[in-house]
Amino acid sequence: MNGLKKQAAAVLPYLRRYARALTGSQQQGDQWVRMCVEVLLQQPELLGSKATTAADIFTVFHRLQLPFSLLDPKKPAEATDAPARLKMHLTDIPQRQRQVLLLTVLEGFSIDEVAGILGIRVDDAEADLKQARGELERIASVRVLVIEDEAVIALDVAKIVRNAGHQVVGIAPTERAAIDLAKKHLPHLVLADIQLRDGDSGIAAVHEILKAVSAPVIFVTGFPERLLTGHGLEPAFIITKPFNPEMLKTAMAHALNSVVV
Repeated sequence: MNGLKKQAAAVLPYLRRYARALTGSQQQGDQWVRMCVEVLLQQPELLGSKATTAADIFTVFHRLQLPFSLLDPKKPAEATDAPARLKMHLTDIPQRQRQVLLLTVLEGFSIDEVAGILGIRVDDAEADLKQARGELERIASVRVLVIEDEAVIALDVAKIVRNAGHQVVGIAPTERAAIDLAKKHLPHLVLADIQLRDGDSGIAAVHEILKAVSAPVIFVTGFPERLLTGHGLEPAFIITKPFNPEMLKTAMAHALNSVVV
């Protein structure tokens, strides 16, 4: 049992990240994970005697009886602005396609592993991934604020955002610059590094921004487990450095899909 607890604890931050991205909610995502872990600790035989990988735990996570109604956001009646149009595009993507997309791009599982996790054929998983990627190409453009103090990384992030069809309204290396840009441009989405120049905090900047602007936030960090402890208010969207363009593009789409419109 001790071995199982250690194994589950190591995978837990990434389960939380995945569940939050899929549901668009810290509360709902964590509820889903909590149910899974409780059942798993009570019935360790569900993992089998040879289960040793993250894919094994993700598999059990999906095969338990889950509150899937939490994962199906209602489609908005009207699409009057860019975030609303984006949400309509993404809610058209079937749930399994979104799962395949997140498991491959965000969590880094191979397509064979994803097929095993979801209990589907490999060719079906490949088709789902292709269709989900195609749907992302049709998303509407939104305003994005980048909070990043390292110039090279900031320019790379801005390029990815623009290549995804969005508008970069500014790049902020400090808390003050981030807050001022947010008030000026009212971004639809914020991409924030954790540590900024001169000891500034990206988290502190975001807390101040959210007092005036209602927008989803994606935090970028080399240590996601430090933010996903299960204690207190935590971000729903986190990506790990280094990241590839598709990972960031997918995270942006799902973060914007969480906006209530």
